[in-house]
Amino acid sequence: MEASPVAETAPVVEDAGLSDAASMDEVLRPVSPKTVKKGYYGKREGRVYNLDELNALDEEQSDADRAFLEMLAQYDPVKVDFTEGDILTGKVVSIGEKDVVVDIGFKSDGVVSKNEFDGPIAIGDDVDVFLERLEDRQGQPMLSRRRATELRRWQRIDEAFKNDEVIEGLIIRRIKGGMIVDLFGKEAFLPGSQIDVRPVRDFDAYLDKRMEFKIVKLNEQNGNVVVSHKALIEKDLENQRSRILDKMEPGQVLEGTVKNITDFGVFIDLGGVDGLLHITDLSWGRVSHPSEVVELDQKIQVVVLDYDKDRHRISLGMKQLQAHPWDQIAENFKESQDVEGKVVSITDYGAFVELDKGIEGLVHISEMSWRQHIKHPTQMVSLGDDVKVKILSIDSENRKISLGMKQLEPDPWTEIEARFPAGTVTKGVVRNLTNFGVFVEIEAGVDGLVHVSDLSWTKKIRHPGEVVKKGDEIDVVVLDIDQQNRRLSLGHKQVSTDPWSQFENAYAVGTDVEVKVVRFNENGVIVEMPLDVEAFIPAGHLAKPAKNPEESYKPGDMLTVRVIEFNKADKRIILSEKAILQAAKQAEKDAQDAVKDKEKSQERKALEEYQANAGTSGPATLGEIAGLGNLKFDD
Repeated sequence: MEASPVAETAPVVEDAGLSDAASMDEVLRPVSPKTVKKGYYGKREGRVYNLDELNALDEEQSDADRAFLEMLAQYDPVKVDFTEGDILTGKVVSIGEKDVVVDIGFKSDGVVSKNEFDGPIAIGDDVDVFLERLEDRQGQPMLSRRRATELRRWQRIDEAFKNDEVIEGLIIRRIKGGMIVDLFGKEAFLPGSQIDVRPVRDFDAYLDKRMEFKIVKLNEQNGNVVVSHKALIEKDLENQRSRILDKMEPGQVLEGTVKNITDFGVFIDLGGVDGLLHITDLSWGRVSHPSEVVELDQKIQVVVLDYDKDRHRISLGMKQLQAHPWDQIAENFKESQDVEGKVVSITDYGAFVELDKGIEGLVHISEMSWRQHIKHPTQMVSLGDDVKVKILSIDSENRKISLGMKQLEPDPWTEIEARFPAGTVTKGVVRNLTNFGVFVEIEAGVDGLVHVSDLSWTKKIRHPGEVVKKGDEIDVVVLDIDQQNRRLSLGHKQVSTDPWSQFENAYAVGTDVEVKVVRFNENGVIVEMPLDVEAFIPAGHLAKPAKNPEESYKPGDMLTVRVIEFNKADKRIILSEKAILQAAKQAEKDAQDAVKDKEKSQERKALEEYQANAGTSGPATLGEIAGLGNLKFDD
């Protein structure tokens, strides 16, 4: 070992000449030649070492001192320059219950909380730590294992994002809108729409699954990471899509996978290109929803119906790969044939029955029952019902089939004339009212019409509702039967005797009667006479002149009128209120005339008597005439 420079230049000094605060560095510091003094003239105290003895001490250094020097030599002078915020690699030197001591090459070791380490650690392990502060109050560096780990992860994620790198991650849980992926220990968001090119139906199937991803969005400020697996698939599908579209043409038959099902159709994945299979092109038969025919992820054969190159829209068909069922209609179905079918649609006017896929017929509401009055087809059938029907007609040209249900039951019009000959009196139920009459059911499935004119002998019926209402049971008589056209004429008033023969005597012309005002029309007033018969008073025969009779009369008024016309054949009675007044005036005039005639007769008689008494036959004198005037008022 080389001699220390101190040993070569330092003179022998006394221990008492050193200050208590002097350090070993000061003792070992070289002394300037200018300070060296030759000789020593002070007092000697303690032991004095010469150069040989000092060299011997160096050779005999303790093992502890040597170990310290070796440790000191291990420090790299380059690492002395530390900066807060750096990530440093240190060595675990000790592990306590709560803390881990890490040597980072600084003059003092740092302490890291033990809970910041995710896994097991051991003394001597190299670990990355984040330098938060160079020194705390105790002079120790403040380190963080967690922040170092997070920063390393972010640096790796940022590197992958900038380099457009494909990375692997583990899907760990499901959240609203997508999944959470473990990416180097950091959570990233995988939107549901970015899992696959096809809509994902079972998200749980992806849990705990390792997949490759591409980082599509990074926000360092809030630490958000968005990844996509779909982007990787789409990139692979681009070339395949181009090849498919280049060869695409109508009529081409392809195999595809059901990607999505909607109310209006099915989207088919043709290998990177989607096409629409409309619900009407799924089957020749009626389809309520596409899910009745296909299911998700099902592989099917389809034909290209149309391809719009500008908008890249592909229309597909599946039923077109099968023969149209109407091509064999003549072989499978005949008129008058009894068949079974399924009710697939109901309208106000009838029900459509599917006899075979693509073969439907209409059961009109009028062909559903002989005996029931059907207001709506749902009274007889429901959607999905299996029904028996008879084929009434087949129109192959227009692809229409008429069906019947009632034809499978006995026809109640058969032998109707034998059961209800003309003149038969029976009871019936009012089923319907019209302006012209009443339809009455006399037997299940057999209705007849009572014309409005056959409802009453005595009243002028404006609407059948004035006499009967729906559901009433009334007596009717069969007037006429037209079995071929299924028409039955009935009468209600004919059940009773025609009272007009009786009215002819009771209401002869000139008869005065008291009547009640019932209603009005534009020509006059309708009144009700005794014996429950209606009659008419023309406006010109009313006693109170008015443009509108309703201004002078009201229903319920009692009037005294005279019959001025009676027509048994037309069932008509005409009355007059004026005739009563005119008759009264005429009677008064007749009375006055009778008085005058009587006076004249008396005058004549008096004159004759006077002349007889006077005995003269010549002309009367003025005095005689004056005397006759006085006799006029004797009576």
